[in-house]
Amino acid sequence: MTLDVPDEVRSRALADGHAAWLDGLPSVLDSLAQDWSLTIGATMRGGHAALVVEATLADGAPSVLKVGVPGYRGQLGFEATVLDLAAGKSCARLIRRDLTRGALLLERLGPAMYEVILDHRSQHDMLCDIVAQLWRPLDDDIDLPTGADLAHRMQHLIPQLWEELERPCSAATIDDAVECADRRERAYHRRTSVLVHGDVHEANALQTEGGTFKLIDPDGLRAEPACDLGTIVRCTPDTGDDLWVRTERLAARTGVDATAIWEWGTVHRVIGGLNSVRIGFQPFGNLLLAEADRLTQTG
Repeated sequence: MTLDVPDEVRSRALADGHAAWLDGLPSVLDSLAQDWSLTIGATMRGGHAALVVEATLADGAPSVLKVGVPGYRGQLGFEATVLDLAAGKSCARLIRRDLTRGALLLERLGPAMYEVILDHRSQHDMLCDIVAQLWRPLDDDIDLPTGADLAHRMQHLIPQLWEELERPCSAATIDDAVECADRRERAYHRRTSVLVHGDVHEANALQTEGGTFKLIDPDGLRAEPACDLGTIVRCTPDTGDDLWVRTERLAARTGVDATAIWEWGTVHRVIGGLNSVRIGFQPFGNLLLAEADRLTQTG
């Protein structure tokens, strides 16, 4: 089998030292196709942590096969947990999984929200409403990382990546993001946390046959809802709107604290920019970091 591996996926795999995984992908897809009676189709683009291809089930139903880069396989387990809990409502339906091979089989949805809904404010409001359907209290036996875990990790990862990438934004921006992460870690309370998606944006919401939208690619966290709303206000570099006004609108829509949304948005913006620069996902990475610098300077 000859595979068309997107540059973003190839760059992520090579950056993480997984060249052998790339070499073995054709045989992995062959084995999954045989075991699950799939016909493999075209490569789908847009992500960087997994190869995603069209697939057709034995009964002719369209689906999507997702095979994660090795370092991402633990994350696929969290994704599967979220999809199980969503039960095909606010998120894509999970059909099968094989976490040993890092594979998920999902329902195939339609175009991304940004291709269908052109008004940015409408996109943000719709994303807010969709993800709010996902938020629910979690039993103690649900194995997902917490918002405190994520915030703590960001306090170390953000300055580390900044140094490794030869400081692609200002030191003040890094300090601001680390301080925001520290405040979100200290604000975490298990009793008020809910199931959150973790990466809500207009490319991660796909249209259903009925014209509604479902979310894909959940990170999966036990966290405060502001963590999700922060990804919506992280930045869409070409919208030109005031991000604080966007924050306040989503806060009013959900009853979630605007400061918490803003601080999560700051963390997501900076780590998103650094990770994008790291894997060569440009110009998005530089645009995010430039916006972070501007916001830090204007205070």
